[in-house]
Amino acid sequence: FKKSNDNNRENIYKFYLKNSKFINNWDLVDSSAEHIVGAYLYNFDRQPIYKLAVSKSLWERRISIISTYYFIKQNQFDDTLKISEILLRDKEDLIHKAVGWMLREVGKRNIENEELFLKKHYKTMPRTMLRYAIEKFPEEKRREYLYGSSN
Repeated sequence: FKKSNDNNRENIYKFYLKNSKFINNWDLVDSSAEHIVGAYLYNFDRQPIYKLAVSKSLWERRISIISTYYFIKQNQFDDTLKISEILLRDKEDLIHKAVGWMLREVGKRNIENEELFLKKHYKTMPRTMLRYAIEKFPEEKRREYLYGSSN
């Protein structure tokens, strides 16, 4: 994808989304969404990932959040945080893990952005999501979030 010209990238991106029903496990999503969807949408309207975030398909919802990893690496966090909010009430553990992971990646680059999000949502977000998001925090700070004493 990286070495393709713009026309080929667009074709790959469209093919990927058209055939997303065949992208049906976490490993396929995690190894492709950032590099295809995220990389393609970086310079375009990002509305397609918001549409995926509300899909009935677990895998399309996971594509939506994992694709933002490309943006995170460019120090752009807004889409990750907005999609994370959309997915806060998701019932699927694989979504909780993906959102927590992307929040942790935001925190590696800008801890303030991650903590603003967590302070707003840590009391109601799924525990798995929270645990993934705070995995690299110092022990004391992790406990504050886990036991409800973070301000």
